[in-house]
Amino acid sequence: MGIQLDHTIVPSHDRDASARQLAELLGVRCGPAREGPFFAVYVNDKLTLDFIQTDEDFPVYHFCFKVGDAEFDQILGRIRAAGIGYRSDVRGAVDNEINTHYGGRMIYWNEPDGHQWEILTVSYAREHAQ
Repeated sequence: MGIQLDHTIVPSHDRDASARQLAELLGVRCGPAREGPFFAVYVNDKLTLDFIQTDEDFPVYHFCFKVGDAEFDQILGRIRAAGIGYRSDVRGAVDNEINTHYGGRMIYWNEPDGHQWEILTVSYAREHAQ
């Protein structure tokens, strides 16, 4: 079978709202994954991001989603419709521009808890590693 990532836990100060926002932007479903403190975003049939409510401080996490061109356009449209600023550089200022430096398209945005989301159409790390 090989190794697959099944889920990861995403700390949040507003678990349900953060999970719902990501699910809406990605165009995927969300809802409690199981009994307990988690609210899951079903990224695909093999991966969930399980948001957990916490009052504690936590580091900013970075999550990158590789998508096709049509999905990129749909997600970007939902980000724009929601009035969420995005950027073309991982550490840059919000410029509402698309990065095309690696033969595809990519953008970054942050959600209210500070976590950084990225969508890209070409996996620059994978192509260069081969």
